Amino acid sequence: MAKTPLASDSAAQLSIGDSHGTTPEIRTHSIHLSLQGKGGVGKSLIASILAQYFRERGREIRCIDTDPVNSTMFQYKALNVSRLELLRGGIIDHRGFDTLMERLLTEDATFVVDNGAATFIPLWNYFLENHVLDVLTHAGKRLYVHTVVTGGQALVDTLFGFKSLAESTSERNIVVWLNEYFGRIEQGGKCFEQMSAFQESATKVRGSVHLKKLNQDTFGRDLEDVISRKLTLAEAIKDGPFSIMTKQRLRMIERDWYEQLDGLQLI
Repeated sequence: MAKTPLASDSAAQLSIGDSHGTTPEIRTHSIHLSLQGKGGVGKSLIASILAQYFRERGREIRCIDTDPVNSTMFQYKALNVSRLELLRGGIIDHRGFDTLMERLLTEDATFVVDNGAATFIPLWNYFLENHVLDVLTHAGKRLYVHTVVTGGQALVDTLFGFKSLAESTSERNIVVWLNEYFGRIEQGGKCFEQMSAFQESATKVRGSVHLKKLNQDTFGRDLEDVISRKLTLAEAIKDGPFSIMTKQRLRMIERDWYEQLDGLQLI
């Protein structure tokens, strides 16, 4: 598979942390980027879960949607998502990322940034060229990169996206979301943790969140209904037009996701 600009030699210069590869112990706020070069694998779902989780845990959040094609996260009204306009004359204007950086550096909040496939390489290359990660570190901001690995036909592509990100970091700041919606995540009889892509990058991975394949007739249908309405789980459980048992299943899903995130100690 041919290398993208992200996976080129220049990407090796990226360091999540300060210039010495170390991380200050005290951080004020965190920044969470949802990144994956493959479209339609659940990046916006992940971003919305993160935003809901931090809000439920009492954090002040700022949500930004940078996807110039499918502004999915922007449709979650309860999350008060801002949209970053990046298209100028039909092409991505990289200076638009300056606006994003201004907010990340000057506002005191936990940020969740949803990035579309079209902005994956432009955004990450912007970080490289402008030494953004050093700037964030010195400003007391902690960066986490959330990426998706999914089963089915997108497995190879999402593994490549994960590997490219891992090769670009010097810290253990990558969170892998294992999304089984399209099928089991396995290759040659090996689960993700046994694959060479993970084995070669294990020191860069902070942890993982497992989005299990749900019973499609119950849990799966409930969740799809909530997502299609662009409701948060809290909205759906409290005031949503759903049955008692649907709300019970949604509580179970919420508990599972949040407990996994608690284990990563992102707060």
